[in-house]
Amino acid sequence: MDYLSSEEKPMITIQDITIRIRDKFILPQTSWEILTGQHWAILGPNGAGKSSLVRVLIGDIPYVRGSITYHFSNRPVEIIGYVSSELQEHLIAREESQDGARYFAHKLNDFEKARSTILAGEDDEGDGHPELERIVDLLGIRYLLDRNICYLSTGEMRKVLIARALIKSPVILILDEPFVGIDVDSRERLKESIGALVRQGMQLILVTHRKEEILPCISHVLCVKEGRVFLQGKRHDILTGEQMGRLYDEKKIISFPPVRRSVSDGINSSSQNQEILVEMKGVAVKYGDVQIIDHLDWMLKRGENWAIVGPNGSGKTTLLSLIAGDHPQAYANEIYLFGKRRGSGESIWDVKARIGMISSEFQTRYRNEIMTYDVVASGFFDSVGLYRKLTTQQHQRVRRWIQFFRLLPIADRTFTQLSYGEKRMALLARSMVKSPDILILDEPCQGLDQENRRRVLDMIEKIGARTDTNLLYVTHYQDEIPKCIHHVLTLRRPHKSR
Repeated sequence: MDYLSSEEKPMITIQDITIRIRDKFILPQTSWEILTGQHWAILGPNGAGKSSLVRVLIGDIPYVRGSITYHFSNRPVEIIGYVSSELQEHLIAREESQDGARYFAHKLNDFEKARSTILAGEDDEGDGHPELERIVDLLGIRYLLDRNICYLSTGEMRKVLIARALIKSPVILILDEPFVGIDVDSRERLKESIGALVRQGMQLILVTHRKEEILPCISHVLCVKEGRVFLQGKRHDILTGEQMGRLYDEKKIISFPPVRRSVSDGINSSSQNQEILVEMKGVAVKYGDVQIIDHLDWMLKRGENWAIVGPNGSGKTTLLSLIAGDHPQAYANEIYLFGKRRGSGESIWDVKARIGMISSEFQTRYRNEIMTYDVVASGFFDSVGLYRKLTTQQHQRVRRWIQFFRLLPIADRTFTQLSYGEKRMALLARSMVKSPDILILDEPCQGLDQENRRRVLDMIEKIGARTDTNLLYVTHYQDEIPKCIHHVLTLRRPHKSR
């Protein structure tokens, strides 16, 4: 299908700009022109500058030198829709910043609802809004409208943000990793919805790490590498094996850091294979009138690796947070960790010392202004920030994991300055420095480029197959489930209580 206009005119012209992020300058002398009828994909490794390039279009970050001309409007920000992981982090952080005010006002459950997030303060009830009904039906999210955004899964929140972007009928829609955290069926539905909007005249700019998620409507591709525009042109000229090979340099994987425990750690895997690490009896979690988890009986034994699968909102992340002790209803349920019932007087820090975790929710909440090296090191102490000195041996382990994940060039950079994918790599290293009994991996490849994704999956396979660490692994991509996982727990979408 031909998505190009018969008469192409300039929509946005970028001429010789350089982007400034605090004291750093990237994408020097960048020029890029978007014409009517063109739909662009932006590709490149983690930290290359993809998100920065689209953020400069909406005025979210400054540029120096050169110029940006919007040929279609004097107020472009109002008619450019934008969705990204960074925007999602910002909205959740803003909501959590209100916790103190809610506490003193005795309104502990007064969180912003999805309806208000979509409308962005235009009309809290949405009465008479001409687009709300059509958009929520288009995305299949009517059931989310009255849910608190703090209780939404990553995938559900992503759909809400897409609705928020569409509510103002944008001329151009910028989607930065729009399929992150979205289940298979919803992904296909979203692709169809975006295609329909494009056919109606909306222009699309798609940032993605997955070549298979480049939609059929994409006509042009721009590639960013090492802070510079590397390639740009028509789709069929750029998406070739030769060009993609130049964009993503495959690097030899560095030797896998040793993580197997020694005898002095007090664990003998051969004699404790039947030890029950986690046991849940009749576990139930409810938000308002929505039953997220309904009387779940399940256990994890030593030597087992589990995949936890199910559609958005089925309770996967909730289940993991119950195990980690980060969920407020963890103590109202019958849950046993390492032989002790949660809430029976066990030390939360003793439990956390035996669990490593990576998730979008944790990444959103890790906002300390500290060096990336210290973020990785904080995994020894399960702290958000580093407040204790490391031993020589601990420093060695931190350096090995930083080298394994190729984080050395950014080890002395502030964590909040990293790209979404770079943060994910740093938190994965953080989760592994202490060789946990249980490693919780909630969408671990989210936001990673193809080379880092391969590296992480290789790491996970080796951990699950060669070490004493037991895996709990959540993903919406079947091809990302490691071979070392032989058990699957399938959860269903919640229902309203009667």
